Amino acid sequence: MDIRIGITNAPRELSFESKQAPEDIQKVVTDAVEGKTAFFTLTDVKGRVYLVPTHGLAYIELGGEEARRVGFVA
Repeated sequence: MDIRIGITNAPRELSFESKQAPEDIQKVVTDAVEGKTAFFTLTDVKGRVYLVPTHGLAYIELGGEEARRVGFVA
């Protein structure tokens, strides 16, 4: 699943792929925002851990996995 996270006052968004289910990610983010914690963590497919600040969170976009296309697209 593709994850894109926008952080206020940051020039670029954070973008990576994760094996976590969308429901799990939604729960982690919701619990962090409602619990007023400073950070929440997510892990990508390579095992890297991302610490995301809840204070400056602008948006989170969760996308499904898209099948890789082969060939030319017209």
